[in-house]
Amino acid sequence: MPRETMTHKRERAAEIERRLYDYYGEGACSLDYRDPFTLTIAVILSAQCTDAAVNKVTPELFDRFGTPEALAHARLEDIESVIHPLGFFRAKAKNIIGCAQTVLADFGGEIPNDIDALQTLPGVGRKTANVVMCQAFRNPQGIAVDTHVFRIAHRLGFATRNDDTPQKTEEKLLKLYPQRDWLFINHQWVRFGREFCSARRPRCADCLLADLCPSRGKEAN
Repeated sequence: MPRETMTHKRERAAEIERRLYDYYGEGACSLDYRDPFTLTIAVILSAQCTDAAVNKVTPELFDRFGTPEALAHARLEDIESVIHPLGFFRAKAKNIIGCAQTVLADFGGEIPNDIDALQTLPGVGRKTANVVMCQAFRNPQGIAVDTHVFRIAHRLGFATRNDDTPQKTEEKLLKLYPQRDWLFINHQWVRFGREFCSARRPRCADCLLADLCPSRGKEAN
């Protein structure tokens, strides 16, 4: 097959976004939160576990330690006790306490509306920072590439085998989509990944993007 031109790839990407917007709207964050600080903490906790699991522990966590001041001065063992059901709960407890302490010390108790500043917080990498920028501030500076977005980008042919990290995959997507779309892509693609484009058994026959997907009908890796 001839190599797809960038112009055609952008046209295909735009049609995919149009269909996903028609189907999902802007999408919705599946993590429960109250403000930018609790969103940041929830996203840190969601690493390597499900959002549903995080939502089970955050009501108690945020009732007791829902501000930077309260969490910064919490005892490590108290936080570990609350988030114990989550994977890597010891490391996450240290990270979220450290995050709260840094927010107090360096940012006056407010989560910064800045992609680089966010990544100075313990436990916050680029994916988390992108989620916070889009969800809390509606100021997209990139696209959060989680396992769903990574998988779908490769299946749609927007990333190649050489794009073997979230950062490389994000770079490819940023070249395809205008900044106004960056705000929605993660939420839409996560929902699309759960409903249609799952890792093991994608529903290609029912997929609303089937005619736009070079991987349709193939067994994905």
